[in-house]
Amino acid sequence: MNTSNSKSQRIGKMKKIFMMGCFGILALAVAATSGCVGMAGPGLGVGSIPLFVGPYFQQKAEDRAYEQQRYEKLAVLPPITEADHIALDPPSDDQVIRALEKARPLAGSVPGLETTYRNVKGITKELMVDVVDPPRHFPLVGPAQLHHAHYKCTIYFEEVTNVGFPVPHEVRTVNGMEVLYIDKDHLHRVGGGDVPTPPMH
Repeated sequence: MNTSNSKSQRIGKMKKIFMMGCFGILALAVAATSGCVGMAGPGLGVGSIPLFVGPYFQQKAEDRAYEQQRYEKLAVLPPITEADHIALDPPSDDQVIRALEKARPLAGSVPGLETTYRNVKGITKELMVDVVDPPRHFPLVGPAQLHHAHYKCTIYFEEVTNVGFPVPHEVRTVNGMEVLYIDKDHLHRVGGGDVPTPPMH
């Protein structure tokens, strides 16, 4: 009787060990294929921890990318066909206001302490310089002429500064004016036909 009981107990223990091993192997297989645990490549260590980025820095990066894409690239236009060709591409209002923000930034405003608001009333644009250089070779473009176009932009605005500490008061500039000079230089190809743009790498 004792031998049969001990045999059955050993068989029961072996079955339990076998079942636990099977469940352990199954759990490892599920964990390895789930993407949470398993063999991974080299990690970034502390650099993989996400950090908080304030809206100020995010807006600054977006503005820099926007200006590089729209205003800081040199345009390559078709050849000049008229003898008295003039520049017909003045700076946009958006470009003028962005230049005004750089000349008189409002980013230093602190709500509750000092806040500045600006209301643009009007913008005038005057062509100051319109000169076309003789043809020469430009890298990645080929033979082209550099067209200098310099504009004088005058911005009329109203500016209000509210100071809350230490002495609350308001400073209002009703007839504010700022003069900015913006260059809109561009290239004109020399020769007939369209020259294919080189691929960007």
